[in-house]
Amino acid sequence: MKLKPHETKLEGKWTVDGNKVRHDATCDRIEWLVTHHLKLITHSEKWGAWKTLFQDTDDGRYWERTYPQGEMQGGGPPRLTMLSSRASFDD
Repeated sequence: MKLKPHETKLEGKWTVDGNKVRHDATCDRIEWLVTHHLKLITHSEKWGAWKTLFQDTDDGRYWERTYPQGEMQGGGPPRLTMLSSRASFDD
């Protein structure tokens, strides 16, 4: 479940099954990571919780969680992207 050294992006997907929207295993993994493994650093001053910075407690890499399909209910599925540095979060 933890992030592997070669990973740089995880992107969740939603599917529609009748009247229900279902999230995929990547959505579940991102939720597990931000709840149990990644350390919350800060939320964006401009975007709030729609853009959040985390740090991997194993290797120190920084990860940004966003919701790139903001037009969808609840912002759509999450995306977790590795940043080259903490300063990249403010860009």
